[in-house]
Amino acid sequence: MPKEFVKKYIDLLALHKLNTFHWHLTEDQGWRLEIRQYPKLTEVGAWRKETLVGHQSRDRSQWQFDGKPHGGFYTQEDAREIVAYGKARFVTVMPEIEMPGHAMAAIAAYPELGVTGEPLEVATRWGIFSDILNAEPSTVQFMQNVLSEVLEIFPSRYIHIGGDEADKAKWKESPRIQARIRELGLANEDELQSWFIRQMDAFLTARDRRLVGWDEILEGGLAENAVVMSWRGTKGGIAAAREGHDVVMAPESHTYLNYYQAPDRATEPIAHPGLLPLERVYAFDPIPEDLEPQFARHVLGAQAQIWTEYLKGPKNVEYQAFPRLTALAEVVWTPKDRHDYQDYLARLAAHERRLQALDVSYRPVR
Repeated sequence: MPKEFVKKYIDLLALHKLNTFHWHLTEDQGWRLEIRQYPKLTEVGAWRKETLVGHQSRDRSQWQFDGKPHGGFYTQEDAREIVAYGKARFVTVMPEIEMPGHAMAAIAAYPELGVTGEPLEVATRWGIFSDILNAEPSTVQFMQNVLSEVLEIFPSRYIHIGGDEADKAKWKESPRIQARIRELGLANEDELQSWFIRQMDAFLTARDRRLVGWDEILEGGLAENAVVMSWRGTKGGIAAAREGHDVVMAPESHTYLNYYQAPDRATEPIAHPGLLPLERVYAFDPIPEDLEPQFARHVLGAQAQIWTEYLKGPKNVEYQAFPRLTALAEVVWTPKDRHDYQDYLARLAAHERRLQALDVSYRPVR
C-alpha cells in the first residue's frame, strides 16, 4: 500500500481512538521492509513474478495468474516517517516479522534459511506453504539480526514475530531437523517451534521489548514473556491469560475485516471468502464470559485484522474497514452495559457524513 495511504489509515485509527497500528511487513508473497544487512530480502524477496487471479480453487487446473510482476517495499526512512506520523497522533506502530512459517520471501532471497537449502520463488498464490525456516543457529542469528534493525526503527515496546500457520511437514521429513530436535532435547516439532520463539523472546526481553505472537505459539510451550494474539477464537487467549500472560483478543469470528460484509458476494468487491456482518462486529466482547474475573486484567485489548490478498488498493481497504472498524472502536472503549446496536446505528448515520468528508470509501449501512 502507498506510504501516503498508510498515513491516512493511521489518521483514521486516531479519529476512532484506536491506539496501535499492527504493521504486517513480511509474508510468503513479499518482504516489505528494507533490512540493510540483508539487501536481498528486498532485492529478491519484495517481488513476485505474478499473482493468482480471484479465489484459489482446490482444483489446481483452474488456477489463473495475471502474469504481472508485483512488489515494492518501504525503506527504513519510510518506516521511520510512518512511526513519527503515528506518534504525533498517539498511535503506536507495532511491526510484525513472520517466523518460522510464512517465510517464503525470505527463503527465496536466502535459500540457506530453508530446510532443504534449495532455491525457490516468492509465492504467487495465497494460503499455507510447507517452506519454513530451519532451526540452525545461523538462521536464529539471521532473524535476530533482522530484529536488531527493526528495533532501531520501531520504538514500540511490543514486537510481533508471527508464529502462525507454520507447516512442519518439511521439518518432519528432514534428517537434519530431526537431529536438531534430539540435540536440543525436545519432544517434537511443536516444541522446536517453541524453542525457536523462545530464542526471539529472550532476545527481545534483553532489549526491554515484549514479544507478541499469534496463538499457535502456545503449542509446544509458551515463551516466558510472550503476549498471545488470539485469532483462532478466544480459547488461546483464555489459556494464556490463565497462565499469567497478557493477551490481545483478535478472533476471526468477530474481527477479520477482510471477510465479506454481506452474504450476496455478487454485489460486493472480491474479499476473503468468510462472512462478517457489521452487527457481529458490534456483538464482540473482548473479555470472554468464560474467562475468570481474576484473569481479565491480562486482556490488553482487542484488534481488528484486514489482510489484503484480494484488496487491490487503498479504496478497497477503506471499504472493507468501514464502517465495521467504527463498531469495534465502540465496543472496546464503551462499557458493556452501554452497548446498544440500534443506538449505534442511529449515530452511525451522522458519522457516515464525516467519512464522506474525509474521502473514505465505506460500505453504506443499508
